[in-house]
Amino acid sequence: MESHASASPRRSDSRDSTCSDDAVLSEEIHRLLLSYAAGATDGAIAALVEELASPASSLDDLRGAAMEIRLLAKHSQDNRVRIVAAGALPPLVALLSRADPLLQEHAVTALLNLSLCEENRAAVVDAGAVGPLVRALKSAASPAARENAACALLRLAQLDGSAAAAIGRAGAVPVLVSLLESGGARGKKDAATALYALCSGAAARENRARAVEAGAVRALLELMADPERGMVDKAACVLHALVGGAEGRAAAVAEGGVPVLVEMVESGSPRQKEMATLCLLHVCAEDSSAYRTMVAREGAIPPLVALSQSSARPKLRAKAEVLIALLRQTTSLRPRSSVGCVHTPVELSH
Repeated sequence: MESHASASPRRSDSRDSTCSDDAVLSEEIHRLLLSYAAGATDGAIAALVEELASPASSLDDLRGAAMEIRLLAKHSQDNRVRIVAAGALPPLVALLSRADPLLQEHAVTALLNLSLCEENRAAVVDAGAVGPLVRALKSAASPAARENAACALLRLAQLDGSAAAAIGRAGAVPVLVSLLESGGARGKKDAATALYALCSGAAARENRARAVEAGAVRALLELMADPERGMVDKAACVLHALVGGAEGRAAAVAEGGVPVLVEMVESGSPRQKEMATLCLLHVCAEDSSAYRTMVAREGAIPPLVALSQSSARPKLRAKAEVLIALLRQTTSLRPRSSVGCVHTPVELSH
């Protein structure tokens, strides 16, 4: 995340390349289908969509058609557009409710791959995919389907604030927090990125409250305190989004976040020092004298002074100086220099 940058997570358009294809397909079949996908005709795509939509299609036929749609959309932007234009979205969304784990995984991942194309995202939402994707995120039998549902919801949340709000209302936030707590390494990263997309921005207040209520702050702090998991930067970025609200600040303090953040300012990477400083600015804002006293007593001033003198980034040095001034105050008066310094948009990288 860089200050004053876009809040959109940086991801490649070949997102499914790290998904479960190799666990499902032999290398030979995978190679043949990718070769076929490169030269797929409109007629071939239409036939696959017809297979998906036909009540007469067998389970094997549905699996095969969904798998091919998934792979057709895997790497080709042109295919993604043509598949949606051919009417694939309604039958793919319907497949999310099927009990067969493999069929559900193919459908989820096909929708993920189609949503990699920005111009498809509104159509995916309009096709009613949000609710079924949230249900797949919560209860799909395949771990890959759950993780890919999180990725698909992330892409849809990037559409606009109303899409992020709809995803939150559909119940995605507590499920993502659960994935953040107990998912595998990839699942935790996907959950953190999706939570950031849902909880950042001016229109995300309800999602931030949902995340805090679901225990996201505790889970994030645990990841930040354990560098070996490789999640410190991502978790700090999500925490920064949450502590922008009073409930997030209170949770961060109650869950022991102050020592974690002060330690990051003192010994973290340059990126981590920045994120910890921004989080502490939120915690110490709004005339929160009790929180300021807590942060100061934790020993934050010396590492902040060092940061203000050593950072190569003028804006970060300025933020450290603002925070030092807040901590040194003996009254509850808010310094004029704190206004406008804490609401810094940041970017979550994958």
